[in-house]
Amino acid sequence: MRPLSVGLRISLASAVLLSLGLCNGCQGLKNGSGTSATNGGSLQTSVNHIIFLVQENRSLDHYFGALRQYWASNGYPDQPFNGLPQFPTGSLPSNPGCDPAFAFPPNDCHIDPSSQPVASFHLQTECIENPSPSWNESHIDFNLSSPTSGTASLDGFVFAAAHDARNIQPPMSDVNGVRAMGYYDGTDLNYYYFMASNFGTSDAWFSPVLSRSPANHMFLLGGTSQGHVYPLGDNQTISAPPIFQNLQQAGVTWKIYVHPDGSGCTTPSCLMGLSYTRLFAYGQTILSQFSQNVVPQTQFISDAKNGTLPQVAFLETPSNVGLDEHPSDFDSNPPCCSIQAGASYVESLVNAVMQGPSWKDSIFILTFDEGGGFYDHVAPASAVSPDGIKPVDLQPGDVCMQGSGPNCDFTFTGYRVPLIVISPFAKKNYVSHTTADYTAILKLIETRFGLQSLTARDGAQMDMTEFFDFSNPPWMTPPSPPAQNTGGACYLDHLP
Repeated sequence: MRPLSVGLRISLASAVLLSLGLCNGCQGLKNGSGTSATNGGSLQTSVNHIIFLVQENRSLDHYFGALRQYWASNGYPDQPFNGLPQFPTGSLPSNPGCDPAFAFPPNDCHIDPSSQPVASFHLQTECIENPSPSWNESHIDFNLSSPTSGTASLDGFVFAAAHDARNIQPPMSDVNGVRAMGYYDGTDLNYYYFMASNFGTSDAWFSPVLSRSPANHMFLLGGTSQGHVYPLGDNQTISAPPIFQNLQQAGVTWKIYVHPDGSGCTTPSCLMGLSYTRLFAYGQTILSQFSQNVVPQTQFISDAKNGTLPQVAFLETPSNVGLDEHPSDFDSNPPCCSIQAGASYVESLVNAVMQGPSWKDSIFILTFDEGGGFYDHVAPASAVSPDGIKPVDLQPGDVCMQGSGPNCDFTFTGYRVPLIVISPFAKKNYVSHTTADYTAILKLIETRFGLQSLTARDGAQMDMTEFFDFSNPPWMTPPSPPAQNTGGACYLDHLP
């Protein structure tokens, strides 16, 4: 798996309070319902394959904030889409930056009345140093001066990125946190922009948790992290059933496709070690009883081409080979990872389905596990606690250990993330404005196959049928997307 993201606990909360002069004694969802059945078909009668892939660490504004600009430049009809405010108004959002009077080294980022705003800008490099989406950073992003307040000012992204860059060893290049305000557009991500414009997307689609990847992936597969906001310890699992357990009990076919790590790892036990499914106790049951369902991702291409896809296919993010679109954190030279290489990999998977015999009755969902510490101008949404369990693994000095607030529980989502819903039934150029987090993927699967909800969180989601027209499928003949650009610059030592 990808190395741990920064998520510094040294205490980011204390560093904020010190910077703002507020610390004494600090050291050093709108719900959808029902199945949209129409006269020509329904989810149950039309769809036989649901495929989902969750890439890593990109916010909606950071990736799709320029979507309306792309529409205007490429002849798509305009419609409401809550992307970056400068498209189309020209009003640049910003965050307060580090006061240059407190230079690094030796100073941490200092926010005060002399801080200059850092405005949203177009990144020129397809590789970028990692901001952190961990619990502390996500809450500082939420509200710099009052991270537990439940009132989102969304003004801490630059500070959190700068703090982490200055405090890891060796320090990062972007010690001022400017990278958090960067975005990409349709020239960088031409395949994604084409697919989001022709199929379905959303401007109200959130990650489930205000924290980093492992907790969000537990929600993705099981509707809960059972109180965990940090990665689990070695050999630690949660007892909640993942969706595969319910699928197996219902007689629904499923597979987990895992990209090998380059070391010859192709056995189910080795692949499970690279899968987020290992975080569930049921992962061991899979290995002992259903190991044939854990296969290399090369098998996905074969299954798509041969018409042998299961009813539910989960494509694990290919973190172990640098194709997950995660920003560079502890990677070697040359820097990892170009977003274009990751998008090109996704293109190969989606195109295999579009060109295969199962296209006629498939849904392919692409989204991202959390915002990655990149700026988004929309606040996390209120959410249903999955099981009433409060955070169980916060450490001394963490946000919410020094006070409580509405966003200290699992009753807020994380930040918005990109979404593309690809299917012959997907409405053309469709934008959903229904607030949901991506446990809605679970709700879609449950609705299609008649399964009970795993938790109260996925039970509260829309079933995603608003994305589809089953009476008059728009894309029985799929479009011909452009090949993803792959020649963009890749550097980490300067911005933009």
